[in-house]
Amino acid sequence: MQMMYACCAGLDVHKDSVFVCIRRMSEDGKVSEEIRVFGTKTGELLALGDWLVSKGVTHAAMESTGVYWKPIWNLLEDRLKLILVNAQHLQKVPGRKTDVKDCQWIAQLLQFGLLKASFVPDRPQRDLRDLTRQRSQLVADHSRVANRIQKTLEDANIKLASVASDVLGVSGRQMLQALIQGNCSAQHVAELARGRMRSKVPQLAEALNGRVNEHHRFMLKMLMEQVASLEKQIEAFDQRIEQVMSPFEKAAIAQLDQMPGVNQRAAQNIIAEIGTDMSRFGSAEGLAAWAGICPGNNQSAGKRKRGRITHGNRWLKSTLVQCSWGAARKKGSVWMGRYQRISRRRGAKRAAVAVAHSQLTVIYELLSTGEAYRELGSDYLNQKDQDRLKETLVARLERMGYQVSLQPKADAA
Repeated sequence: MQMMYACCAGLDVHKDSVFVCIRRMSEDGKVSEEIRVFGTKTGELLALGDWLVSKGVTHAAMESTGVYWKPIWNLLEDRLKLILVNAQHLQKVPGRKTDVKDCQWIAQLLQFGLLKASFVPDRPQRDLRDLTRQRSQLVADHSRVANRIQKTLEDANIKLASVASDVLGVSGRQMLQALIQGNCSAQHVAELARGRMRSKVPQLAEALNGRVNEHHRFMLKMLMEQVASLEKQIEAFDQRIEQVMSPFEKAAIAQLDQMPGVNQRAAQNIIAEIGTDMSRFGSAEGLAAWAGICPGNNQSAGKRKRGRITHGNRWLKSTLVQCSWGAARKKGSVWMGRYQRISRRRGAKRAAVAVAHSQLTVIYELLSTGEAYRELGSDYLNQKDQDRLKETLVARLERMGYQVSLQPKADAA
């Protein structure tokens, strides 16, 4: 097997140490190895970089071990050609597992070109990823706290959620504050309703007639303060994300925002994960495989078995699935038509993943060509495959006990 690199290095990264193996091929074809161990503090990592450069190393590979690879990448990316590898792709013969052998194995695979590099974006996009992912965590925390508020209300037999669609809306928050103060009757609290909620005052008065004690008021007060703190943090992250985004990324977000189911926040999450340069993925299929939104290929003995979606990028995957649920409910859109076609025979969840896959393919084309989104309509797929639709409808009627014969209309002929 032909060697790809004359001098390369394999790094086995840990929290407090990095095992490094330099593998060099001499002019006479002999291979030599040199192994050293470095710490992970900044000075020690800079010394690691100096040592690799002094030895003539051009390429270095490491496993994606938690977050421990990130400081090494940040300090050495300008000095060497670094390759980040999925740990599952580095399986070796069992029974020979040490840190030294791990770095030797990585260096050997790298030298023969047998490692597949993971996608690591440039520093500005990595910073944007950190912001959007942390914001997603805060939004999830906000939802969890809202559920705890609802749980506390139910414990006090306050049925506010049965009448108000949003407990944390303007009317709901005023009612919750009145309950926390504890000096208002149910009718008085119901009169705090605003807007269209005014028509539900009698129902609200009945729903708010519970048994709120001191414990419930304390819990609601703490939870509402937590909600306010989370909302303040989310707003700060929204502002910071707008500040750090480049003009190209903002233009791409405005482009994706035209798609049904994709709002500005979802578009920001998508751009933070995949960027605006689609050439790095090669094709829409490659992007879908990297995101983990396409079915796996599981075939044996000529039989196709159940193919689950792969792990992929969980942040991008969750955003796409959320967008697919919203797009599937957009009346008159091609996504509603696709969702309905698939959900009838495969179920709602598989249909949502299929819609997410199709949306990611469209996103790839939009970012590759720069064109604006064009809606095809909910009947597009039926018109595209009319023969198949006729066979499906005829078979459905025959299963219901009807005898069907189709004749074209006179004007259609």
